[in-house]
Amino acid sequence: MKSFNIAVLPGDGIGTEITPPAVELVKEAARQCCVSLNFEILEAGAQLYLDTGEGFPEENFEYAANADAIYLAAMGLPDIRYPDGTEVGPQHDLRRRLNLYAGVRPCRTMPNLPLPLVDQRSKDLDFVIVRESTEGIFAEPRSHQLDTEEAAHNLIRVTKETSTKLFDFSFRLAQRRKLLGKPGLVTCSDKANVLSSQFFFRNVYYQVAKKYPDIVAEHQYVDATALDLVRCPWRYDVIPTENQFGDILSDIAAALMGGMGMSSSGEIGDNNAVFQPCHGSAPDIMGQGKANPTGMILSGAIMLDYLGDKFESPELIKASQLLESAVSSAYRHGNLQPYELGGTSGTFAISDAVGKQLTR
Repeated sequence: MKSFNIAVLPGDGIGTEITPPAVELVKEAARQCCVSLNFEILEAGAQLYLDTGEGFPEENFEYAANADAIYLAAMGLPDIRYPDGTEVGPQHDLRRRLNLYAGVRPCRTMPNLPLPLVDQRSKDLDFVIVRESTEGIFAEPRSHQLDTEEAAHNLIRVTKETSTKLFDFSFRLAQRRKLLGKPGLVTCSDKANVLSSQFFFRNVYYQVAKKYPDIVAEHQYVDATALDLVRCPWRYDVIPTENQFGDILSDIAAALMGGMGMSSSGEIGDNNAVFQPCHGSAPDIMGQGKANPTGMILSGAIMLDYLGDKFESPELIKASQLLESAVSSAYRHGNLQPYELGGTSGTFAISDAVGKQLTR
């Protein structure tokens, strides 16, 4: 039986509540496909920083960096900050130190939920935003040498090397999705008409596109993408974009699914990857059983697919499909309505419903 090591960081707030059931579901999906996953729980986060003065011990980082994948729940608490006022967020350390440039943000709607758009096509969305996660305007988030008491500046950084990796990843993803019946379309979302860095970004995009003649390559200004994500989101397949643009567009995509609790993600680099839901630690509902584990479970499905692709394991790709299907079936047949969508389905109800579908 194939075996893989997974570093698990439950983190803060509701992260400690959604992690155990999600780990068990991911483990069961892999087991059904004859793969063993070994999960190692690691401490990190704001509460650990408050207790010990260290938010992410180096030995825990090293273990995570050497694992086959990293499964992370939620980090940070609003009242616990570093001395400079910034959040205690070990997930940012992982992204930066491991060069996780491809932020994968799927938008896949679940059945029987009160979603915001009335058009029936919005009830069956399936597209992916690929957010460049190491450069753009977030590359230099703190003070700049040009700063004065009258003005503050941030430097936008876009490199050919990282942009090429991002677009290669996006086109390969579109190829894999095309084999599953998706359109085979990549839409670069940028602001090339205003920012020279974005004009550079788009030029790299079309250089990379030449290597993938089987995939349709188009571009769109990011403000138009934001408009169309509300007006006609079903037109999209894969959307690579700059860091901040991806941050904003992926939250619109989360709203199309019903809320952040439904939203999953992967942060992928050349050698490492982190998989986590897009929501925060939500301390206001901690300990109440209200936390929605869907995003965490679906992030586990992305992790299984990543491992299957990286290690050429069709068993794990099948496990990913089994888990995704179990989540969809749970919403189709389980009468589930998460709290953030106005319902009363909490952590146990949702994870239990997914488990029943997985073991049918």
